[in-house]
Order: sequence, then structure tokens, then C-alpha cells
Amino acid sequence: MTGTTRIPAAEITGFKGWLIKRFARKTLGQVPTSIGVYWHNQKVLMDMARVGSRLKKWDACDEQLKSFAHMAVASRVGCTWCLDFNYFEAHNLDLDMTKAREIPRWRVSDVFTPLEREVLEYAEAMTETEPTVTDEMVASLRSRLGDSALVELTAVIAFANFTTRPNVALGIESDGFAAACGLKPLAQRAAVGS
Repeated sequence: MTGTTRIPAAEITGFKGWLIKRFARKTLGQVPTSIGVYWHNQKVLMDMARVGSRLKKWDACDEQLKSFAHMAVASRVGCTWCLDFNYFEAHNLDLDMTKAREIPRWRVSDVFTPLEREVLEYAEAMTETEPTVTDEMVASLRSRLGDSALVELTAVIAFANFTTRPNVALGIESDGFAAACGLKPLAQRAAVGS
């Protein structure tokens, strides 16, 4: 659950605030802490939300692969909010929840297909500073997914980095979305090299 954010959540006010809170409660069951933190700069909040909503309309790449890639970024960066929220979203999209739970420890788990493992490795490689993506990774995914899906997957991973890193920097942690719908806790991330 949420600890103390590094910037206290602002009071969400005005008609726009009322609409946002109403929408959040209707779709999520609560108003996420992150909205209050980002409310300090509503242009940033609205533009991040706008990009996220447009991203959901992309359909060249399999939804489960994109969801797992986003969760791999969240796990790698340490964004408990993003991991929790994406687990909740995966549940709502009826994705494979056994696999979703295992994302933090995908390297040692035996539930993933070879393609899913490639996608998870690619997501982590894009997330490293400096990125460690190789020609071989891209060539393999191109042959398995096609150019359009690979471009989409790459953009989803970039967006995941765009959203996870500020949340970690601002101290935004899990709001308990997965627990709110009775889902088991996520697996703990396995040590790299295990």
C-alpha cells in the first residue's frame, strides 16, 4: 500500500477534478494517489493520461505481450504502483494471471513461452541504462512478430519507462488495486543471475 509520496498529493478540486475523481472511482473503485501527486501539474497529468489512452487503441501487437512487457519494466524499475495497476488491468482484460503473477521472477519461472521470454528480455534490455538491446533481439522479434507489432511493442515499453520512472522518483507506491479485486500478491522479483 501507499507510503508517503515525496510530493504530497494535492487536493483534486474544480469541475475537472470532480470529473476525474468520478471516472477513477467508476473504473478503478478508488482515486489513485498518483492523480493527487500529478494534480500539481495538470498539463503533465492530462498529457500522460492522453498518451496512455491512445496507446490502448493500438492493436498490431498481442495485448498479453504488451501487458507483460509493461509489467517487466515496472518490476525492473521497482514501480510497485505500475506493477500493481497492470496486474489489475491484466485481470480485467482476462489475460493469463498465472503468468502475470510471475513477471517479477520471469527468468526463473517455467510458465512462459519462448516468445514471451524474448519479449520480457527485450523489455528489460530497453529499460537498462544504457539500453542493452542487441541486433539479435530485434531480428528475432521481427521474425516472430513482424515490423508493425515490434514497433508497437517497442513504443509500449518506452511508455512503460515514461510512466514507471517518475512514479518511483516521486515515491508513488502501490494503491492495492490487485488486493481490491481479491487477487493474490505478485511473486517477488528473483535476484538477477539466479
